Amino acid sequence: MKFIHTSDWHIGRQFHNVSLLEDQRHILQQLIEYIREEAVDALVIAGDIYDRSIPPADAVALLDEVLHTACIDLDVPVILISGNHDSAERLRFGSRQLKKAGLHILGDVNDVCEPVLIGSNRHTVAFYGIPYCDPETVRNTTGEAVSTYDEAHTLLVDRINDSRQKDIPSVLISHCFMDGAEESDSERPLSIGGSDRVSYQPCIDFDYVALGHLHAPQYRGEHHIRYSGSLLKYSFSEQHQKKGVTLVELADTGVSTKHLPLKPLRDMRVLEGELETIIQQGKVDPNADDYLLVRLTDKHAILDPIAKLREVYPNVLQLEKPGMLGIQEQPVNREKLKRGELDMFRDFFQQVQGQELSGEQEQALTETIAELHKEEVNV
Repeated sequence: MKFIHTSDWHIGRQFHNVSLLEDQRHILQQLIEYIREEAVDALVIAGDIYDRSIPPADAVALLDEVLHTACIDLDVPVILISGNHDSAERLRFGSRQLKKAGLHILGDVNDVCEPVLIGSNRHTVAFYGIPYCDPETVRNTTGEAVSTYDEAHTLLVDRINDSRQKDIPSVLISHCFMDGAEESDSERPLSIGGSDRVSYQPCIDFDYVALGHLHAPQYRGEHHIRYSGSLLKYSFSEQHQKKGVTLVELADTGVSTKHLPLKPLRDMRVLEGELETIIQQGKVDPNADDYLLVRLTDKHAILDPIAKLREVYPNVLQLEKPGMLGIQEQPVNREKLKRGELDMFRDFFQQVQGQELSGEQEQALTETIAELHKEEVNV
């Protein structure tokens, strides 16, 4: 059997007040093409389908379009669980009826031991889903005295292990934070102080474990316990991550995985250097529409640098000026302050007028600054 493992779509997300819906549609179209090309038997989505519990209408419409294409047009069953960004109750509305169309929404902790059975030409695979749930939810649902995320997750995994048929290949789908895995800035913490971590050891006996929540593609503990990662980069800390989905094949000889890359409509990058150098680079950059964080190393004040940058890089979303920090931290005496004021006005005049101060203008400015300082002393 072959299936695609994906997670953390975050449909409807905004980044620095910019909607990423167009970028998400572009990526999801590539996912649909992979479903066609690889002739997979199922699509597994390990949570965080939406970016918030009450998603905007256009995000719901996009998800509806993708699921219709997969389940109806391509006749590929979809198995999904809710994540910490989703509302499990809203997401699983109509789930009993949708099963008939091949859409299996697993969002109820009470049902973790009920598998979704997907048959292929050779054999059947049982898919079990653990939606995101905190210890309080598990404690109230099961009546067991669990107090940590690890205890809650281990309890549910053990219950599935005790009930599943050992002669049928089994896949566990879970939205959680495996201890020791690599996190990114764009992930919402499940709790404070690291108490949200869970152990991978209880999951080892499954043929494959499809994880969601962390945005970097990676495995934890064993190669078959994997995060597919998010579809897109959702923070600048992810600029070097290779986004994609995971193609999983279960065979008599074992499990194999393959990373299927996704090419974004706009990448997310960090550029560092002096303003003029970056502007000249932007004039010939074939990917000038990428989402950018720019770190300017200039050590002098610059008038409205983000506007200048956006003339060549329209999607500069964040600006940092580390080059100014050293200057700001130095002690300033009266003579240095006088020179600083004059230098700053020179820069201002040049940027506004496009030319340098004349000798007469600079002399007049120097006298004006000196006169103002005299008035300060006499006040």
